[in-house]
Amino acid sequence: MSISLKIKKGLDLNIEGEIEDKHIGDEIIPDIVAVCPDDFPGIIPKPEVKEGDRVLAGQALLHDKRHETVKITSPAAGTVKAIVRGERRKIMRIEIEVDKTGHTDSVVLKSGSPDELIQRSGLWAMMRQRPYGTVPAPGISPRDIFITLFDSAPLAPDNDISLSGKERELAAGVEMLRQLTQGKVYAGRRAGSSVADIKGATMVDIAGPHPAGNAGTMIANIAPVNKGEVVWTLDADTLWRIGHLSLTGNVDFSTLVAVTGSEVIKPHYAKTLTGAPVNVLLKDNVKDDNRHHRIISGNVLTGTAVGADGFLRFPYTQVTVIPEGDDVDEFMGWASLSPSKMSVGRSFPGHFLKKKFNPDARLQGGRRAMIMSGEYDELIPMDIMAEYLIKAILSKDIDRMEALGIYEVVPEDFALAEYADTSKLELQKIVAEGLEYLRKETE
Repeated sequence: MSISLKIKKGLDLNIEGEIEDKHIGDEIIPDIVAVCPDDFPGIIPKPEVKEGDRVLAGQALLHDKRHETVKITSPAAGTVKAIVRGERRKIMRIEIEVDKTGHTDSVVLKSGSPDELIQRSGLWAMMRQRPYGTVPAPGISPRDIFITLFDSAPLAPDNDISLSGKERELAAGVEMLRQLTQGKVYAGRRAGSSVADIKGATMVDIAGPHPAGNAGTMIANIAPVNKGEVVWTLDADTLWRIGHLSLTGNVDFSTLVAVTGSEVIKPHYAKTLTGAPVNVLLKDNVKDDNRHHRIISGNVLTGTAVGADGFLRFPYTQVTVIPEGDDVDEFMGWASLSPSKMSVGRSFPGHFLKKKFNPDARLQGGRRAMIMSGEYDELIPMDIMAEYLIKAILSKDIDRMEALGIYEVVPEDFALAEYADTSKLELQKIVAEGLEYLRKETE
């Protein structure tokens, strides 16, 4: 059984740096990998290891203080090199020095119920629940589970390549997830994708511009989340890892990363481990053009700026390099009518040109009072009044937030609107803070 969705609202950003050569080279085994607790919202991390400990792939590094069965595990076998802490001793990351000869040595998990196995493997922390966009709380059965098998973000990797030959793991993963819900398991793929139907899942063929690949778009157009309901979401990599766990008893933390962006000499795919350093992936492949660079783990809309000494952050399988823009001396600044400027509106010539653009990370204008122009509604294919929801969040009006659909959204649903926002508001940050405020007030 399959469902077809045609998404009309949204926008595909035409940016330089797309991968043209689909060839995948040899696997890159880094000297070090890192796990960052901030990548797992809702978890209060408590370490289970100390510096100098030897760990296996899939061995617990951290657990959630409120739910000790929920683990965050090591992506490789090796030695705990450092537990890096920030202010008030907050754990920023745990660094693992990888054993190059035995990095795949892993914990074997074969006994236990599906939810116990997924929690102990660390894959539970890679799923998200709505409302709140946090790691799911154990013991709560979701109404439905939604899986995104493609990514529509700018320069995103082609999951048809990464999922090729993994049909058995995908089916096993869906079968495992079906035991955790009384509802349906939906799997959304790009219309025309080579990904075959997965046994046990309701396939959703989605056509249209970004954010067609977001879980929120699929949920809103199939079965929106109402107050009191919980749904889970996960990406394609997490699904096949759950299937691999079901079939073998261990977790495979290898990943296919898209190295993209206008400042990359040769955009390409690289196979490595989750948490790998970005400098390994970018080695000798960034343009020496005397420009400051912004290195992003993820895409230009939702990714995290990590710098040259940063690591591949979860859940991203993409590294993007674009100009920072802080070293640009441009005539008339943001008001320049240069045709090289990318624009959503018709105020600039670039809006009418069918070409690839090379944008930088500048704000391009100052922050200002919120302008109620309706522009969010053209970019968010969900049945919500986005501008009024943002105003309700800013005023901390819980009743109005609930009435306007706060339970349906997570920050990434507002990423495209944030890019085009005339008011220059940090919409993703506002939504994240609103969800956290609501969670603390209602739980």
